[in-house]
Amino acid sequence: MERKRIVVIGSANTDMVVKSPQLPAPGETVLGGNFIMNPGGKGANQAVAAAKLDGKVTFIANLGNDIFGRQAVEGYQKFGIDTSYIHHDDNTPSGVALIMVDDQGENSISVALGANETLQKTVIDKANEELRTARFILLQLEIPIQIVEYVVKKAKSFGTPVVLNPAPAQYLSEELLASIHILTPNETEAEFLTGVNIQNEASASSAAKILREKGVEIVMITMGAQGVYILSNAVDQMVPSPKVKAVDTTAAGDTFNGALLVGLTEGKSILDAITFANQAAAYSVTKLGAQSSAPTRKDLIKFSNNL
Repeated sequence: MERKRIVVIGSANTDMVVKSPQLPAPGETVLGGNFIMNPGGKGANQAVAAAKLDGKVTFIANLGNDIFGRQAVEGYQKFGIDTSYIHHDDNTPSGVALIMVDDQGENSISVALGANETLQKTVIDKANEELRTARFILLQLEIPIQIVEYVVKKAKSFGTPVVLNPAPAQYLSEELLASIHILTPNETEAEFLTGVNIQNEASASSAAKILREKGVEIVMITMGAQGVYILSNAVDQMVPSPKVKAVDTTAAGDTFNGALLVGLTEGKSILDAITFANQAAAYSVTKLGAQSSAPTRKDLIKFSNNL
C-alpha cells in the first residue's frame, strides 16, 4: 500500500482582517487601513498550504450550513482538496476569526469557533479508510480535545503517524503525547507544555527534551525568525529560517506544518523537509492573509532561488 495522502482534521473559519498602524490597547480605537475577508482556520490553512505545494490532501472539518461554509468548501476544491468528509451543521454557524495586523506584521486574533466546536466522532468514523491509508494525519487544537484524542487513538490502531500542531495551547494528557509522531509547538506553546521559557537554542533544547520524555517521537519547536529546533533519536539541532521582512505572520506556522508534510511525503529527509517548510513559512510572512499567503510550488521555487 502506497501512502501518499495527507489527511488534515481541524478548524475552518472565515478570517476578517484589518491592517492598522498599531494594535489597539484595551479600550482604544485605532483607525485602520485595508479590510480583507479570507477563508482561514488552522486546519483549513494547513490543508490549503499542503495542497498549494502539490500535496494530496483530504480535509475533514465541521462547517455551518451557511454562506461562509459553502464558500469555504468551494475554495478548498479549487486547490484540489478532497472535501468528501466535510460536514455541514444545520444548527451552528461556521467559525469566524477577527484579526488585526500592525505595520510590523504582528497580529492579534479573536476566534468564534462556531461549528468547529461541534465536530462529532461520527464525522471522523466516515473517513476510516482515509485515516487507515494516509501517510500522515495532521491535527491542531481548534476542535474539541475529545475529538483530537479520538483521532489519535484511531490512528494508532491503524498504524498511521500523527502530526500535532498544539495550537492554541492547552493541556495535553501524557497518553496523548506518547502517541504523537511529530509535535510542532511554537515557543509559547512549548513553554505552556513544559514550563520552560524559550529564548534561544539552549532553552528550546531543554523544552524539547521534556516533551521527548513524555513520549513524543520527534519535537520541532518553531521559533519564528530564529528557525526550528528539532530533537529526535537521530537529530538534535536548530534549522535556521531565511531572513525576510515580515508583513503578516498570521499563518506562518500553518504554512510550515502543511509544507513539512508535503516534504516528508515526497521522501525528503527530515532536515530537508524542515528547510523546505521554513522557506514556505518565510514566503508566507511576506504576504498579507492566511491561505492566500501560502506559496504555490512555482512561488516557492522562485523565492528559494532568490534567497
